[in-house]
Amino acid sequence: MTGRVSNGGRLVGKVVIVTGAGAGIGRGVAELCAHEGAAVIVAERSVAGGEATARAIADSGGRGRFVQTDVADEASAANAVAQAVSQFGALTGLVNCAGIYPRATIDETTVELWDQIMAVNLRGPFLMCRAAVPAMRAAGGGSIINVTSTNAYSGWPNLFAYSTSKGGLLVMTRNLSRGLARDRIRANALNPGWVISENEIAVQASDGHDLAWIEEAGKRQPLGRTQTPLDSAYSAVFLLSDESSQVTGTEMNVDAGRSMPGQGGSA
Repeated sequence: MTGRVSNGGRLVGKVVIVTGAGAGIGRGVAELCAHEGAAVIVAERSVAGGEATARAIADSGGRGRFVQTDVADEASAANAVAQAVSQFGALTGLVNCAGIYPRATIDETTVELWDQIMAVNLRGPFLMCRAAVPAMRAAGGGSIINVTSTNAYSGWPNLFAYSTSKGGLLVMTRNLSRGLARDRIRANALNPGWVISENEIAVQASDGHDLAWIEEAGKRQPLGRTQTPLDSAYSAVFLLSDESSQVTGTEMNVDAGRSMPGQGGSA
């Protein structure tokens, strides 16, 4: 978490599940949440990635537990919530970061690929939210963050199913915010822009683009650079904290202005 700036325990007393926390945005969110005082369930399908994040949290003096989780599996999603309550006593926050984005146009998208993407990107958040809501009610309220994408607004030809899944997640978030407000459970969407994670570097390399190309492309963003997992993590901390107690049903774009009218979509 290089470049991190502490604001001093903004999440003390919070218990947060972060899915997809083994790498990229999910790991950035999990580590910063722990740094700000939250107890964190590192919900990740990859054992190596999940253990690495939990170990990094522990090495920094934070509280984190790895729970191997397949968000598309109902029992696995329920187990992540049960582990949060049993190990830390409650659940007050859920960040749905787990997601996949295989590139394919509509002509290239098979039924199997469509189902795979929807299972992780849309069914997964649904199952996690459904399992988490009763625990948040018991805690007196909570905060749900669904990590969507600027592609939910504009789409991109070679991200056909991915963009559709993220559009659905935006609608889910709006529905949750209305339906759960009386329970003091807030729901907001966090829309990252072009985040240069390990996976994105590999994807760009497969398209023949090296780090120098990514850096130059980043300079063409409205605010002059690509985003890091930490950019999204700071926004997630705000939405999980009591500072945002009156914020629900919003779409927070952490994208250097890519979602402004006239700007491009995915790289």
